[in-house]
Amino acid sequence: MKAIILAAGRGERMRPLTDHTPKPLLMVRGQPLIAWHLQALAAAGVRQVVINTAWLEEQFPAALGDGSRWGLQITYSHEGRDHGGALETAGGIATALAPLGPLFWVVSGDVFLPGFAFEPAAVQRFKQGPTLAHLWLVPNAPHHPQGDFGIDDQGLAVADAPQRHTWASVGLFKASLFSGLPPGTRLPLRPLLDAALAQRRLGAELW
Repeated sequence: MKAIILAAGRGERMRPLTDHTPKPLLMVRGQPLIAWHLQALAAAGVRQVVINTAWLEEQFPAALGDGSRWGLQITYSHEGRDHGGALETAGGIATALAPLGPLFWVVSGDVFLPGFAFEPAAVQRFKQGPTLAHLWLVPNAPHHPQGDFGIDDQGLAVADAPQRHTWASVGLFKASLFSGLPPGTRLPLRPLLDAALAQRRLGAELW
């Protein structure tokens, strides 16, 4: 199993801290924020991780190296160097598909998810099912009270629901969700998620 950690963003809401340090490399409880993901992925048996970068991207290899300290193999997708800047979420994933394979974990490098286990059992359920992506949702924060998706009784994400939750920026994805999206394309993820939702092929659960 492989994973991509999305780490290309500017981190505007954390300025001025992010003026000189990428948000995923800010220190949280004694180590860079992104290191919490690397530890959890390694503990779950993931061995290959792609990190996409753009803002201050030269700091990532300097800080994380090749991943061997976590028992991982890290490769970098340098969007700033190769594409002139961040490609947004869907564009960043589509550009890094080659080393990721047919299905993979996606997690944003700038979220703190202590205790999220990247469970292999969840991978097997997802692999055997028809959905193109499976998202973990959390209760809404004060700054995002409307949430993103509801969950129906079949475990599928829905747009209209009495109770909507916020995507925690972690999920399982199949490469086929990004078919037809050429590397180097700038595109956010939400349009692809909405298309999968309309086809009833977007899974979700509350974490």
